[in-house]
Amino acid sequence: MTQPPEPAKQDPVTPSRRDRLRPLELIGFSVVIGVFSGVVVFLATRDLVLGAVFLGAGFIVAVMMVALVGLGGKPSKEDLEARKDLRNPGDGGNWH
Repeated sequence: MTQPPEPAKQDPVTPSRRDRLRPLELIGFSVVIGVFSGVVVFLATRDLVLGAVFLGAGFIVAVMMVALVGLGGKPSKEDLEARKDLRNPGDGGNWH
């Protein structure tokens, strides 16, 4: 069996600090929404278990909504260029 050719070496991608911290910001936003919903339900019912359930449900719903909004955004020029490189690398042969 023949070995496939080695892929071309590419420069390592180093994301900016803002790009690296973006997921933590979104998770933090979801945590805040979850805690808020849990505290509101706890103060309204004085039931700790129900407050914890709403905290968890609020967090999960917030994470899902943030992910869906993120997927619906228009990609940047750099992202479009990276996708073109993935579809057809420079050698012109059958990439897959």
